[in-house]
Amino acid sequence: MSGMREEHEGQERSGRSGISGAVRDWAPYLAAGIMVVLAAITVLLPASTSAQEDEVDTALIVAVDVSNSVDDERYRLQMEGIASALEDPGVVQAISGGGKGGILFSMITWADRPSVNLPWTRISNAAEAKAVATKVRSLPRQGGEFTCMSRMMRFVSDKVVPQIPAKATKVVLDISGDGPDNCNAEERVDTLRDELVKYGVTVNGLPILEGGQEDVVVPGQPSIQSYLPEEQEMPPLEKWYRDNVKGGPGSFVLPANGYSDFGRAIRQKFVLEITELLRLGPQLAFIQRKLGRGF
Repeated sequence: MSGMREEHEGQERSGRSGISGAVRDWAPYLAAGIMVVLAAITVLLPASTSAQEDEVDTALIVAVDVSNSVDDERYRLQMEGIASALEDPGVVQAISGGGKGGILFSMITWADRPSVNLPWTRISNAAEAKAVATKVRSLPRQGGEFTCMSRMMRFVSDKVVPQIPAKATKVVLDISGDGPDNCNAEERVDTLRDELVKYGVTVNGLPILEGGQEDVVVPGQPSIQSYLPEEQEMPPLEKWYRDNVKGGPGSFVLPANGYSDFGRAIRQKFVLEITELLRLGPQLAFIQRKLGRGF
């Protein structure tokens, strides 16, 4: 009996020794595996944080008409209007006050063909907005003969929207111009509008109406207001923008009463496009009626 017990105890010691040996043999590999996992976590966590920081509230594409009807002074009024709007405290507040704390901004000029004047740039504070405004003011004039809106929209759909460098809560195409498409292109403007909407883009219009005061801005003088009476017949260009350009959730048309009114219109438009007001849908029409049709 004593011999059997000693033999059994010897087997147990041998088993324990084997397990301990196996643990010792595998320990370096286990430690290495743990280190690999920890290293992966260390790498992935900053990437996740960086991804969150790359998110923006709005990706805003501003498309500006520079066709034959836009002379040097009208071009200047448009560029100055956009730059001043970016520097406006209300616009800056809208930019920085969103859930993601910033937007992406890109600008296109278009006539016979579209051209990207400012590639995608993040704006999250007043300094960054001012830097973009400075670039807008210094952009060289690019022109053309025709108002080829459909070509511009095809370009935006194929080349600009797919290159948005961060996840955006909403994507907005802001189109301004003083006339309807006159290129007789193969694709219709409303068809391209519908394609953009299908891809999640909201398309807003800023028609520059005729009949405004002279395109002269006196320093210190407030912008001309385009608040038209409700009962007045809608100008043909505004109707064309509503029928062919406007599309997507919360979309709207905000006209300017001549080029001298462009600065006022684009500033109000930026605030609407950047803030959550864009998500109001039907309520937006009520706001427009209360504040005037120019809002």
